[in-house]
Amino acid sequence: MSFKVLSAATLGLQSEIVEVEVDILAAGLHQFNIVGLPDLAVKESRDRVGSAIKNSLFKPPHQCGRVTVNLAPADLKKEGPVYDLPIALGFLLATRQIDFDFTNKLFLGELSLDGKIRPVKGVLPMALMAKEKGIRDIFVPRENSLEAAIVKEIDVFPLDDLPQLILHLLERKKITATAPVKLESLFQEENHAVDMSFIKGQEHAKRALEIAAAGGHNLILNGPPGSGKTMLAKAMPSILPRLTIEEALEITKIFSVSGKLPPKTPLITRRQFRSPHHSASAVSLVGGGTYPRPGEISLAHRGILFMDEFPEFSRSVLENLRQPLEDGIITVSRAQGTLEFPARFTLVAAMNPCPCGNATDPEKVCSCGPASIIKYQRKISGPILDRIDLYIEVPRIKFEKFNEETSYENSAAIRKRVEKSRAIQKTRFAESKTIANSEMESLEMKKYCPLDSACQELMKTAVSRFYLSARAYYRIIKVARTIADLEGSASIGASHIAEAIQYRFKTE
Repeated sequence: MSFKVLSAATLGLQSEIVEVEVDILAAGLHQFNIVGLPDLAVKESRDRVGSAIKNSLFKPPHQCGRVTVNLAPADLKKEGPVYDLPIALGFLLATRQIDFDFTNKLFLGELSLDGKIRPVKGVLPMALMAKEKGIRDIFVPRENSLEAAIVKEIDVFPLDDLPQLILHLLERKKITATAPVKLESLFQEENHAVDMSFIKGQEHAKRALEIAAAGGHNLILNGPPGSGKTMLAKAMPSILPRLTIEEALEITKIFSVSGKLPPKTPLITRRQFRSPHHSASAVSLVGGGTYPRPGEISLAHRGILFMDEFPEFSRSVLENLRQPLEDGIITVSRAQGTLEFPARFTLVAAMNPCPCGNATDPEKVCSCGPASIIKYQRKISGPILDRIDLYIEVPRIKFEKFNEETSYENSAAIRKRVEKSRAIQKTRFAESKTIANSEMESLEMKKYCPLDSACQELMKTAVSRFYLSARAYYRIIKVARTIADLEGSASIGASHIAEAIQYRFKTE
């Protein structure tokens, strides 16, 4: 007779029930076989499980005959050590060493050789799936218990070792369930290392950052070395609106399946600022691998992806940004299947105008020839530039600015305007999945972005003079909609269109 214990598998950011079936055939030589499309880590679990059971003072598998473990459904790839615990329990049930009601219970955890239970990845999506399936009790490693406890209407039992769990299941010594985590209590006041008031001058760039933060628009900061591009980018998180609970849960799921959720942090409550090095590979940036995992662009979901030295990234890496910049998702295709990860980030890129950086600096001599400048700038393809809403020139700060006593507007004041603009957008898109103006589809633009004759004339002139594509045309209107929201205007005016055109990368 086989025994069935419930566990779970992650597939992208989703999760599915896995039935761990264990059957013992007493006759014959000892064998321990795991079937059901396991990866190497799952296959190795037989050694971990055997030692953990022996060191927990139970009869180990090597003293039995043929042990067969089936992980169903068989067509779903199983990876990682998350099945150690349910395999051990299934074996103990099949050998009649313990007996308990194993229905409606989910077990997750890696076993160490001495029976301790170690944390695993992807607990949050597994807990959410358990709730959807009507599973009431979920048993997880103690380090994962707070993460699971943010899911309401389930009981989360934190585990330290295998004997502790068995005593609980036999009703000899109960484990106290982790208290449900109140999500609202996890959102604390944010402190940022760089405030907008720290930056001298650069009012034009600060205005662009405010527009980008309000509408979720992508931007490039172009200027000579030392002009403050990196500092401007690092100040941008301080003006972003706070995460909603729904956004925080979505980001936390990404960090959970990536194994990057910080200890004792059940919920990511701050927008992320990810800054990959320009030597980063395509897989590290967009995600992938033999068993696909989210990359930097997904870890930056609903936050900022800062790409310093933008042209120094390899061409293939930059071209991989096309789909996420347009659709807010990244599709990773492998032999095992195709997965989609969310990647709705705001791209902030910084670059020099030429290899030496002095091409636009009036006070320094550029050492680059025309051919090298053209080659450098061509590293960023037209389709990528077409997806950039704001292209900002950042000049070098003059000496007089360093010592002036002028006080500049702080991030808190700018953030209030950004949050007010986002509140307008929330009301506007209340009946759709759209969150920010940059995400508007064609029908939404037709409804919320009508242009009067003056605006249409401006757009006609811009399209004919700068040879703008259809994508650029619509992106200008989206930026204008955000500018109008920041000013509290219900309609888009000619001044909003003119400012949006001014920020566009132009070819004459």
